[in-house]
Amino acid sequence: MGPAALAPPPPRRPRECAVRRASPGHSPDDMHMGSPPLTLGRVAALLGCPAPPDADLHVAGVAALHEATASDLSFLNSEAYVKDFLRTRALAVIVHRRVKLPPDHGRRIFLVDDADLAVAQVLELLAPPVPRPPIGIDPAAWIDPSASVGPRVAIGRNVIIGARSRIGPDTVLHPGVYVGEDVSIGEQCELFPNVVIRERIVIGNRVTINAGSVLGTDGFGYRWDGQRHVKIPQIGTVIVEDDVVIGSCVCIDRAKFSVTRIGRGCRIDNLVQIAHNVVVGEHCIIVGQTGIAGSAVLGRNVVLGGKTAVRDHVTIGDGAMAAACSAIAEDVDPKAIVSGMPALPHRQSLREQAALRRLPDLVVQVRKLEERLAQLEARKP
Repeated sequence: MGPAALAPPPPRRPRECAVRRASPGHSPDDMHMGSPPLTLGRVAALLGCPAPPDADLHVAGVAALHEATASDLSFLNSEAYVKDFLRTRALAVIVHRRVKLPPDHGRRIFLVDDADLAVAQVLELLAPPVPRPPIGIDPAAWIDPSASVGPRVAIGRNVIIGARSRIGPDTVLHPGVYVGEDVSIGEQCELFPNVVIRERIVIGNRVTINAGSVLGTDGFGYRWDGQRHVKIPQIGTVIVEDDVVIGSCVCIDRAKFSVTRIGRGCRIDNLVQIAHNVVVGEHCIIVGQTGIAGSAVLGRNVVLGGKTAVRDHVTIGDGAMAAACSAIAEDVDPKAIVSGMPALPHRQSLREQAALRRLPDLVVQVRKLEERLAQLEARKP
């Protein structure tokens, strides 16, 4: 049998594919080209503030108060930085209404209800477009003939899409993305380079997954039989609901059975591990290097600070918050704030930490008291 007989069949255009290849150099981001320059007047209109007299002055960028140049916009959201505000060279400053300023500060300011959100609006105008593959299917992509691809997709080089998988309209798959068999990806999603979506995973609409993340790896399930670690098959799936953002190098394991679920609107930072059968409620924030063990349940609007560890089968109530480096070994009540290793109610944890810092001095004091007591005992007749 010759080499030609061993070669795989060439990929064919998937069924239900209604895509067109963009003309050379064209991309979905062309809509950002040619936009008018950002001026103080545009900033004022965007933020709903009165326009300054010199509204035609151009804004070059956004910078911190101490770094801003005479053409930069800056922001002030805390009275702790009023001194920096008075020294800044910024062209204008977005200021939170709650911040008290000296009456004679002499600065151009935009008063807003939330300085951070206002800055985000301005950054949207200044942000350069993200490089994306053009609309269409790159010739170097491989798509199984049984897969289906919706209209206006952009599929980059070396993308692989497995059998019976479905890619929704207006979705972007950057170079090197791997989509396994029987995967469903919704509309307006974006998967950055080298994302891996294993078989039978379901991803909702408007989901962003950043470079290098892996969804659907087998959960870490083994059982010692007296001689070796026996692998427990992981036959479940992962469901990512709508409007989720997943950072880079995040690992979300498939369930042992049933579902590992990421709720709508969640934000997951880089380098997060989510184990099998975990359920994450809607609009949670999970900060980098956090690890969540199997079958843990997070309610809605939970916030886990960086490097938080969550034990298996723990339940964290709606609106609870964990400070960075917390180790959660027991259930957490709704709206509770915990910190420490092991995690305790935050105020209690602070008291214990304060007491612990005093421990070396207390040891010295106790030793002196013991010596004094020994001297007194020695003087007794």
